[in-house]
Amino acid sequence: MTAPLLSDDLITLRALEPADADSLYLWENDTRLWNVGCANAPFSRRQLEDYIAGYDADIYSARQLRLVIAEKNTGRAIGTADIYDFDPVNQRAGIGVLVEESQRGRGIGGRAIRLLERYSFLRLGLHQLWAVVPADNAPSRRLFTQAGYKITGCARSWVRRGHSFVDAYLYQRLNIDENLSI
Repeated sequence: MTAPLLSDDLITLRALEPADADSLYLWENDTRLWNVGCANAPFSRRQLEDYIAGYDADIYSARQLRLVIAEKNTGRAIGTADIYDFDPVNQRAGIGVLVEESQRGRGIGGRAIRLLERYSFLRLGLHQLWAVVPADNAPSRRLFTQAGYKITGCARSWVRRGHSFVDAYLYQRLNIDENLSI
């Protein structure tokens, strides 16, 4: 029997649902997380509800895919897993994972990355996945290193932190892992 593509024994990556607006509201408006993303202002609940209602899950037209990380047993949303800057010509995409603070340290991020890899490599046929991680984000750097990603470059002064800048590392994983299976 083959494993489901977007779930393992603990989590499932699933489509956005209207009920996810409350969780997204908390995560997107957590100003402590803004320095790892691109947010500069809070989102209203209405904006997030409209985003979910109009979301285009066709990665080929939207060039991105946002999935919710949900506990398999309860269905409760505990984070998000994103594929972005999808490039079907060069067969690559960026990935990002957010795990809510109360769930960190349980291996959820690594599991989500593994599921994103299975989907991206086996279903989309991508050649590589990548992530840009600020040098001062030790937890994310550890996550991608433990997931088998390699640092292949450093962008100097890439991310602004107040009045200064920090470097960012490019992490890459090529689709050469023969242990992936559906």
